Order: sequence, then C-alpha cells, then structure tokens
Amino acid sequence: MITSIDQFKEYWTRESGSTRKIMSALTDASLAQKVADDHRTLGKVAWHITQSIPEMAGRTGLSVKGPAETDAVPGTADEVRAAYDTAASSLLEQITGNWNDDTLETEDEMYGETWKRGFTVKVLIDHEIHHRGQMTVLMRQAGLKVPGVYGPSMEEWEHFGMKKPEI
Repeated sequence: MITSIDQFKEYWTRESGSTRKIMSALTDASLAQKVADDHRTLGKVAWHITQSIPEMAGRTGLSVKGPAETDAVPGTADEVRAAYDTAASSLLEQITGNWNDDTLETEDEMYGETWKRGFTVKVLIDHEIHHRGQMTVLMRQAGLKVPGVYGPSMEEWEHFGMKKPEI
C-alpha cells in the first residue's frame, strides 16, 4: 500500500517512465501483434493500460484526462503514446493537487470491494507493471527491440559490455 503522496510520486514517476520507455519502441505495424487469435493485440494491451488510468482514478472521485473504456484502440503508436502521456501526467497532477497523505486512507468502492486509496494506487501501478510485461513478450514476437526496464534487456547487454546469456 502507498502511504504518502511523496511515495506515490516516486513510484509513479519511475513506473510510468518505464511504461513510456516500452511504449516508445512500439511501431504502427506492431500494434496488431497477438499471441493467439483469442487474445489481446499489443495495441490493445497498451491501450488497456492507458484506459485503466482514468477509469480507476474516476472510481476515487478524481477527474483524470484520458481515453474512456469504450474508446477504440487508435491506429498509430504515436496516438497510443500521446494518450498514455496525457493520462499518466494527469493522474500525477490530480493526486498531488487534490490528495494528501490522509486521503490515502479514504475508502472507495472498487470492483465490488472497498479499497483504501493507498491500496488503489498501488494496484494501479502493479496492474501497469503486469501488462507491461505482457507487452514485452508481444514486442519480441513482433521483432521489436525491447528496452530494459529493471536493468538491461537481452538486446542491450552488449551495449553495457556484457555477454548475452546462453540459451
């Protein structure tokens, strides 16, 4: 659980920056990549991350700019990136401008349960990390180079003077 606004700012800045890094590698063609016919495309996963920010925040009373749940996946990677940037920046502005540390203890109805806001923002961050991981698999299938997030990706090892792992 997130227990202070400063802690949220630290986590959100780092994790939304990592998501921006992953989204920066997307191409228009890669948005159609999927693991199977009955699974989300890479574009849909990226869009789901983006849509979830205003959707979850709205359940806490915040008014975060971004796409609605019913908005279709845009046709270009640039549009997805721009929408993510808007939503991620708006969330940070809304929380830092409207909440304080005590607000994180406020409870809201979330998906049939009651969550403290400090838990809600932690779930939002974890949700994004989860789907970002799915994106990296689809990105490799699409032939994209995956940027490192918590250290160098396999594609970046040589750049850092390391030998690629044996497979």
